[in-house]
Amino acid sequence: MFAVRNEETALDIVQDAMMRLAEKYGDRPVTEWPMLFQRILQNAIRDSYRRSKVRSLWTTLLSSLSPNDDEDCDPLETIAAENESEGLATPHRQMERSQLLAAIEKEVEKLPPRQREAFLMRYWEEMDIAETAAAMGCSEGSVKTHCSRATHTLAAALKAKGIEL
Repeated sequence: MFAVRNEETALDIVQDAMMRLAEKYGDRPVTEWPMLFQRILQNAIRDSYRRSKVRSLWTTLLSSLSPNDDEDCDPLETIAAENESEGLATPHRQMERSQLLAAIEKEVEKLPPRQREAFLMRYWEEMDIAETAAAMGCSEGSVKTHCSRATHTLAAALKAKGIEL
């Protein structure tokens, strides 16, 4: 079982689990609710753990592109701004960043449309599964599948190009 160490995240997960129970199983007998809630809560915790693991992976990659520790900094904007100006970075470093960004963008563009859409909404726009599913007009399970496939495809493609995360 996974442990949620952040209290706010834990409270959000419990609240979401309660809402799912009420929305999907409110018509079931009250005696079934504890077991249903336990299963929903376990799945929500797993989803949160997986989401944070994938987000951490991409945040680590993208933060390596950013020269400062500003959390609100968009790495793509930072790289673009550095490429346009003559900052403190060396031309060699600017070229490396530019090539890395181009490689990531190219691989994202190669993804099948639904995978690309799910990936960008979930990890770039930081939408949750339900929001992404609603925007894409599909089930939450489909969103999870698309994101998983996209992440694995991107990681393999970048690794094949010698880009280690």
